[in-house]
Amino acid sequence: MAVGLIGRKLGMTQIFDDRGRALGVSVIQAGPCRVTQVRGADRDGYTAVQLGFDPGQPRRLTRAERGHLGSLPPYRALREFRTADTSGLAVGDELTVANVEFGARVDVVGVSKGKGFAGVVKRHGFRGGPRTHGQSDRLRAPGSVGAGNSPSRVFKGTRMAGRMGAARTTARNLTVAKIDAARGLLLVLGAVPGPRNALVEIRPARAGTRSADR
Repeated sequence: MAVGLIGRKLGMTQIFDDRGRALGVSVIQAGPCRVTQVRGADRDGYTAVQLGFDPGQPRRLTRAERGHLGSLPPYRALREFRTADTSGLAVGDELTVANVEFGARVDVVGVSKGKGFAGVVKRHGFRGGPRTHGQSDRLRAPGSVGAGNSPSRVFKGTRMAGRMGAARTTARNLTVAKIDAARGLLLVLGAVPGPRNALVEIRPARAGTRSADR
């Protein structure tokens, strides 16, 4: 997969490999995506391809967006994918799961599930304090957050309670376990960010990436 795809997360299931092992996979309705713009280094300073996805549920477009799409139908989502080579791609071309190779490594980008206001134990994995010697309410408390006299303030970035989730997240270096070209389904090993029916971007894995963003 040289460019990427836009898809919709359908949920999770399991499949069995040749050795009979059960593998947890995420099911993604990937594409079909339509090329809506091709950016070149001469005009734009970089090379990229813009893809449109889900024309069946168009959102309200401004006149500028409508003029940008031209004769193409309105799409629910537009995403841009950086790529070193845009040769062979033109506005109106369609990309599907047929462009993905079995066993390829991909990065899946989405918006994680929102979990609201969370404490430090849930948000950052703090152990909490001991519930002994009369400390009945210290189990999930954050503890000290800064020095008293100097600098007499809390440093920026200190891990504290706050809003958790609902952020752009990348699950990196996932393996394509199965491709169903007839139904446009892509099955990747492991979990991908977002709830059911969330929009996700499938991109070629960047070299050296092994873990998922928090």
